[in-house]
Amino acid sequence: QVQLVESGGGLVQPGGSLRLSCTASGFTLDSYTVGWFRQAPGKEREGVASISNDDGDSYYLDSLKGRFTISRDNAKNTVYLQMNSLKPEDPAVYYCAADLKPWYHFILLNRDDIASWGQGTEVTVSS
Repeated sequence: QVQLVESGGGLVQPGGSLRLSCTASGFTLDSYTVGWFRQAPGKEREGVASISNDDGDSYYLDSLKGRFTISRDNAKNTVYLQMNSLKPEDPAVYYCAADLKPWYHFILLNRDDIASWGQGTEVTVSS
C-alpha cells in the first residue's frame, strides 16, 4: 500500500520551531519530487516548498524563504520541513505530496496533478 504519513505537528509559541516529517511506505521516495503544502481554515491550499529527488534542489514560496527549510533523507525514506520563527499566520494543516514531476514549480501544481498525498499534520501557533 502506497502511503505518505506526516508527523511533527503540534502547538508552538510564536517565534518557535517545529520539524515536520513525511515518511513513505509502500514505495521509495528517492525517485520522487516531494512537496509540502498547507491549508488554513477558510483559505486556499498553498504550496510551501519542494525538493528534487536527487541532488536536493529546492523551491520555496517566496514569503517563507529563510524561515522554512526542506530536506530529505532517502535512507530513511523521509522528507523534512524545518520551520523556524513561526508566526501567527503559519497555522494550518500541512500536507506532503509526492510525484515524479519536476521539483521546480511543483508547489504550483493543482492537487489532482500530484499522485500521492499524506493525511496532514496540524500546526498551531499560539502563546
